[in-house]
Amino acid sequence: MSKTVADGLWEMLVSAGVRRCYGIVGDALNPVVDALRRNGQVDFVHVRNEEFGVFAAVAEAKLTGHPVAVCGTAGPGVAHLINGMLDALKEKVPVIVLAGDTETGLMDSETVEELNPYRFFASAAVYVGRLVNPGQLRTVVTSAVTAAVTRGGPAVVALPGDIAAAHAPKDRYEIRLPRPVHAPAGAEDLAAVAELINEGGTVAVFGGQGCAGAHAEVTALAGKLGAPVGYSLKGKQFLEHDNANAVGMTGLLGYGGCHHALQHADVLLMLGTDFPFVDFLPHGTGTRIIQVDHDPERLGRRVPVDLAVAGDVRTTAAALLPLVEPKPDGGFLARCVEETERFHRRMRHYADKGPRIRPIRPEYLATVLSDLAADDALFFADTGTPVVWAARHIKYGPGRRLFGSFSWASMATASPGAFGAQLAFPGRQTIALCGDGGFTMLALGDLLTEVQRRLPVVHIVLNNSGLDFVKIEQQEAGFVPFGTDFANPDFAAVAEAMGAKGIRIEDPGDVADGLASALAHTGGPVVVDVLVDPYALAVPAHVPAGTAAGFTLSAARQILAGRLDDVIDTATHNARIV
Repeated sequence: MSKTVADGLWEMLVSAGVRRCYGIVGDALNPVVDALRRNGQVDFVHVRNEEFGVFAAVAEAKLTGHPVAVCGTAGPGVAHLINGMLDALKEKVPVIVLAGDTETGLMDSETVEELNPYRFFASAAVYVGRLVNPGQLRTVVTSAVTAAVTRGGPAVVALPGDIAAAHAPKDRYEIRLPRPVHAPAGAEDLAAVAELINEGGTVAVFGGQGCAGAHAEVTALAGKLGAPVGYSLKGKQFLEHDNANAVGMTGLLGYGGCHHALQHADVLLMLGTDFPFVDFLPHGTGTRIIQVDHDPERLGRRVPVDLAVAGDVRTTAAALLPLVEPKPDGGFLARCVEETERFHRRMRHYADKGPRIRPIRPEYLATVLSDLAADDALFFADTGTPVVWAARHIKYGPGRRLFGSFSWASMATASPGAFGAQLAFPGRQTIALCGDGGFTMLALGDLLTEVQRRLPVVHIVLNNSGLDFVKIEQQEAGFVPFGTDFANPDFAAVAEAMGAKGIRIEDPGDVADGLASALAHTGGPVVVDVLVDPYALAVPAHVPAGTAAGFTLSAARQILAGRLDDVIDTATHNARIV
């Protein structure tokens, strides 16, 4: 049998490291999936919704560093991929999108399911190629995969069924990818950074995702400078553990002494972070800001900087260490650390008082989960309040990781992320902290896929019958909460009916045993339906004046609207825990 274009496609993808493809089969894709079957080296994951599949692919690509394929058939199938593609674009992970396309003889005729891939994918991809001739195969696929891996993001190969089934020209169908370069900043930049630090007084470090793999170098630098180390949500997992200078986070998820450190340091060293919440970064305080990032496009776009330095964080920090002079702590570091320790002592109240407070506090749930989960557990948090509890109350270390749609902020990514991670790391604890809105939006359908695959994904559903984070946003803005409530089923019973293990927790005294049972479960997914306090508030350590004013205005408007009971419940449910 002669080689088809689809055969050559899979040979190239396999040579580039692709080992899995998530998607749904259909018309235009049939020749592509048949070639995948013949190839035998790629695991095809038949999901119930293409969007679930692409979010799973994003998590797998992020955690492994290898390109992962997704597919959708022409028109509606590929349209379901777009949300996850935008997430991959924001996370800069290599996802190869195989998009079914209209047969070449029908293109530009407004036939059924036709769309223009160049226009449709323009905002969501680092590369879009359309195969309309078998002779394009090697060039287009090589360009797509190389762009996805080197630029970071989804690359699209639009493939009509008639071209996929056509004979492939004789050629060498393989891809050789370049090795990544982790170069430090140049000598002139290093000297300028050292000079600014040595001439300045107090120094603070604020790190992000770019600090992955740089824990030793960043903590050594901070230790020599007597610098408190704060971090973004993406940086927490890399910088908080085994770090005597750790001072927590800033922003709406903030806690500890990070806000004080950033606002009062003479020099702020921003390492590998593109923190978008600029109101929490220093403005007009006289702080000199140095920003280091491997991507020059990120430098200086959030706040004005005194030095913009292009370079890998790990190698730059290592090169900078011998150039800076030691700085004794004059009380600045000690104050920030003490504020952080005070926060953690206060948070232990949730562990101590949690078993006696009903409804279940989500802070208590997250604290117990942190204590029980494996040291190498992979956590995935839905956008919303699950991210808050995951950021504040779960401890991460060298083996633990936290992932979510933290830049694109899509709902419903925790379950597919944990699913993709479980496929990539069989048997490792993969834990999805799901909002009830996100769980019903996307996770329920593909719970059947997890059952079929017998994957031990742990879903912990924070059941408060509402879009809790949106409700808080409305209160911060001074609005009366509206349009955020919905009715939920017994998720544990639904899970059992679908072939998964279901656990329902209504009493706080059952939290520890219920979570332990879920984490020990093997042979398939488990859904833990936890009825949590719908009045729990996620208030940052530093509350901007506008936020406080918004809550006050919202409370007044709720009272005027005849909802005094809600105002009282919100106040009493959040005052009794401290």
